[in-house]
Amino acid sequence: MARSLLVLSAAAGLAAAAPAAAQQAGGATQLEEIQVEGQGSARTSGDGAAGVVSNDGYVAKTTRTATKTETPVHEAPATINTVTQKQIADRNPQNLQEALYYTPGVRSGAFGFDPRFDSFFIRGVDVTYTGVFRDGLRQFSSPSGLFRLEPYGLEAISILKGPSSALYGAGASVGVIDLISKRPTDYRFGEVEVQTGSFDRKQVNFDIGGPLNEQGTVLYRLTALARDANTEMERVPDDRVFIAPAVTFRPSDATEITVLSEFLRGKTGGSAAFVNAYDASFNPTGATRTPLANGDFNDFTQDQGRIGYEFKHAFSDSVSLHQNARFSALSQREEYNGRYDTVSEAGGAGLVKEQFAALAADTYLKTDFRTGELAHTLLTGVDISLLKYSSKYALSSYDDPNAIPTPDFGSLAATPSRARQDQSLIGVYAQDELKWNAWRLTLNARYDWFDSIYKSNDVVANYNADGTIGGYDRVKDTQRQNDGKFTGRAGLSYVTAFGLTPYVGYGTSFVPNPGTVIDGTVTRPTLGEQVEAGVKYKFPDVNATINASVFNLRQDDGVVYAVVGTENRQTQLDFRSRGFEIDGAATFENGVSLQASYAYTDTKIAKPDSIKGKELTSTPKHSFSLWGGYDVQNGAAKGLSLGAGVRYTGRNFGDNDNRAVIANTARAFVDAKIAYELENLTPKLKGVKLQVNATNLLDKVEQVCSSNYCYWDEGRKVIASLKYRW
Repeated sequence: MARSLLVLSAAAGLAAAAPAAAQQAGGATQLEEIQVEGQGSARTSGDGAAGVVSNDGYVAKTTRTATKTETPVHEAPATINTVTQKQIADRNPQNLQEALYYTPGVRSGAFGFDPRFDSFFIRGVDVTYTGVFRDGLRQFSSPSGLFRLEPYGLEAISILKGPSSALYGAGASVGVIDLISKRPTDYRFGEVEVQTGSFDRKQVNFDIGGPLNEQGTVLYRLTALARDANTEMERVPDDRVFIAPAVTFRPSDATEITVLSEFLRGKTGGSAAFVNAYDASFNPTGATRTPLANGDFNDFTQDQGRIGYEFKHAFSDSVSLHQNARFSALSQREEYNGRYDTVSEAGGAGLVKEQFAALAADTYLKTDFRTGELAHTLLTGVDISLLKYSSKYALSSYDDPNAIPTPDFGSLAATPSRARQDQSLIGVYAQDELKWNAWRLTLNARYDWFDSIYKSNDVVANYNADGTIGGYDRVKDTQRQNDGKFTGRAGLSYVTAFGLTPYVGYGTSFVPNPGTVIDGTVTRPTLGEQVEAGVKYKFPDVNATINASVFNLRQDDGVVYAVVGTENRQTQLDFRSRGFEIDGAATFENGVSLQASYAYTDTKIAKPDSIKGKELTSTPKHSFSLWGGYDVQNGAAKGLSLGAGVRYTGRNFGDNDNRAVIANTARAFVDAKIAYELENLTPKLKGVKLQVNATNLLDKVEQVCSSNYCYWDEGRKVIASLKYRW
């Protein structure tokens, strides 16, 4: 995964504070690929974003993510995990990593405490840049310009496992994480909330919505948040302002358009890690307790925004046109600094400025028809995405942490570098969902054309024989990529009358990678394929489901970021991942809710030969989680809600060389929740709710290493909230 901090040649520690900086030969920054997904518009109801995702408590009923249609979750021939609105409300996650803590096969927290970015792996594959979508469209990013997620603005999160390039374009071989925004509702409601908690946290939220006219043809929703908070690390705040207006227009029964928008301004720290110790070969041997940042030059500010629409027009009961489009933009300024070691206070500082603008549009025709006894739901579509990105950075060094020289973009001695990139992706695709009695067959085919122009303008130092710098040269480089690829997907399931659905699936993926690898050559496209088989069980008379699957995934020329020598660099690996997953969710009428999962993931590197047979970094073979909640329905304790969970991560390695010195021991974390509806004390407090959440309740903090650098787990965090809903 690429991160923005750049590695100072004097110490790998500063660079490794960001898991895998996106730096190329000569210091040129590189941009990850585009991928696009689409879906139609959706009406909303009290059940959530109906048509996009519907659920009952902890149990998901439908989701568009698997097929872009309303196919029930238990019928789709693929593994689908959903974080429902009730799960979000119960656990109160503060970022995407926390929201995915209880999802099987997903590795969160591989980089310990880090409020700057969300990072995660699915089945051993890093999907931070290639697998995150928002409302059916690619969530764009650049090396240090990752969109920050605000969970309070989400209705649900839908995770589709397996290659999905045949439907969504170039992307991760292991799946799609689709973030479903809160949408306008056809009923009036409102809530306001205040929060406090660990590290001087102060936050206020509100969420209101409903019809704007008597006819109900215009609906709205406005969600907002403001936070002033510190974190467990000095000079690393967690401040945020977020607002997300949305409106739905229904001019007729056949036409609907929903406009979704967001603006977020955030501030945290550019250096959020600890100094590492090293061996004679300059390989990390573990994290110290000395903070990397050693001065006040450490602000990381970011402005991000998006606006788009979901359009649907039904020509008839069997033919409809859908279009999903979004413009997004981001601008960030990252200051960072870090000590070279724990002995001296000398270190280095850097400044990164980065911005991008992106446009994505997906248009498809949905047609329902029959051929004899076969029922078809056919999608035929085209999507286009455009991205323009630019960045510049500069470095400086210091001996006095109280007098850090500001890096200068105009000075050659400050080694400034600049990069820009234009990317375009055009894809045409078709999907046919066939139904015959209890059989369900899904077929996908797609072809993508990818074009990229990458330009860099870097400063390279010239060294004298004695090791001193004799001067600087500016080096310009232009690289062009133009590629195309066919991908496919097929899945078959059998839906029994008693709720059991066995299924099998196969899919391929294609990711055209921009930039260069260590030796300066252009990065090769990443190819992937996966075979999966599983079974789902939907209890006939109980709101509960159980799903189990086995998979065999292969990825060729997968991009991996790690500290190499003194720099975080891009490398490419061939590897395979095999495993087994089982999960269950239930919400019973007596107020009990349960969620449980177990995942076995076995990874092996095939190339290069120097690490052949090794396991992928940060990927435990065994992991499980269990969360249980109870909402008291009656009696003296009516209105009381309790919840607790445990999440276990098995032993895994801190680098692809599998060095024992930075291997991660197995560990388990405990989370908890307690809430009370105050109207049970007095009717005057109707709608008022008090809730307290704790993550890592037992404050278990151990060293965690990933991509050849070591961090510390995030400690205990407690958040108390008082909410009024009407």
